[in-house]
Parts: sequence; C-alpha cells; structure tokens
Amino acid sequence: MPPCLEPYLGIAVWGLAAVLWYLVLWTLLACRALASRYGLAALLVVLIIVSCQPVSAQGIPSAAAQYQRELTRVVQHEWGMNGRVAVHAAQIHQESAWRPHVNSPVGAQGLSQFIPTTSAWIVEIYPDLGTAAPYSPGWAMRAQARYNKWHWNRLAGTADQCERWAMTMSAYNGGLGWVNRDRRLARAAGDDDARWFGHVERYTNRAGWAERENRDYVRRILLTLTPRYVRAGWAGGAPC
Repeated sequence: MPPCLEPYLGIAVWGLAAVLWYLVLWTLLACRALASRYGLAALLVVLIIVSCQPVSAQGIPSAAAQYQRELTRVVQHEWGMNGRVAVHAAQIHQESAWRPHVNSPVGAQGLSQFIPTTSAWIVEIYPDLGTAAPYSPGWAMRAQARYNKWHWNRLAGTADQCERWAMTMSAYNGGLGWVNRDRRLARAAGDDDARWFGHVERYTNRAGWAERENRDYVRRILLTLTPRYVRAGWAGGAPC
C-alpha cells in the first residue's frame, strides 16, 4: 500500500466496525432470543474481538506478511536473537511500503531502496552478500541489515539504544558523514551530541528539504512505525 493511503485504512477499519455494530443491533431487535442475558454477553464479546483484530495491524501493508519470517531470520543472524526486527520492518515500510520492484525519483531501487553506487560499494566490502541485487527481496533485506550494522558500529558514544538507532536511521537515509557533522555542530553549540532527539537533530548545514526529509524519516520509523509492527507481533521490540 502506498504510504499516502495509510490514513484511509483506519477510516475503513472503523467503518467496518460500525457496520458490524449496526448488524448486531438489528439482529438483537429482530430476534428476541439473542437478547437473553447470556446470549447478549457472548455476542458482545465476539463483536469486540472481531472489531479489534484489524486495528492491531492497522497501517501495515498486507505484503509485509510474506517477508516476516525471512526478515526475522536475516536480522537475528546479523544482530543476534534480540535483533530489532520491528525496526527493520518499519524501515522497509518507510522506504518502499514493501514493494520489491519500486524505483524512487532519485534512483533508489527495491525493497530497501539502495542506490546503485551503494549497492556496488556494499558488495565490495562484504563479498558474502554476493552480486548486488536490490530488486531481490532476500538480498535487499540482507544488505539492509548489514548496512544498518555498519552504521551502528560507527556511532558509538550515544546516550542509549534509542539515540543510537536514531542516528543509525539518519545515516542510512542521508549518510554517516552528515550525522557526524551534525554531531560536531551540536557539540560546538554546547549541546549533547550523544542524544539525537531534541539535540543533534536540531543542528545541520543540509539543505532545507534534506533536513526535513531526514528528520521526518527518523521520527516516523522509530516513533510511529516501529511501535505499530511491535503491536502486530514482529520481534525485537521498540528501542524508543
């Protein structure tokens, strides 16, 4: 599902719930037998369960389900059994909305939106990834997990895992060099360069559009999408 359609999914879910309530009330009025104390209680329990189930997965494209097992395996292999699968899932959601053959206007490709130069670079430093194949979901997920780990290992000195993940996401989107420059600007201003939210994110020399994209990218993945995937049962928990 394209990200621009996500807000309408919630409307559809609640619309369906309203229709279900209407049908139940109509049935109760039409059939007195269902209005008995025990029948009504049982019916209400069933209705609550049915109407709440879609909400738990609200906003997650249906295509994500087919990749959940593979992404879990990839992330846990790269990061350990406590690897942040939900964070990686949220990142794919933001990057491509789980569309493996999508191209961005700037040339990024596939599920994890690697630009060709980055795809070529990462297979040079990690030959075990094989030939660059950004349109292959399996390769894209492996390269994404490895690229996140590469950034993570170079972003020490953060206050906690939440802040480190924030800087890792910023680096994936805009480059490690920019994150390091932003941290230096924060430090020069007497601010805390170990914290992204409310601190490093306030400092940059990037173009206005690039700053907005980068800051929104980090916040949406970690504060909006990751909790959504955690609630839907994806492993690893939310770092923030």
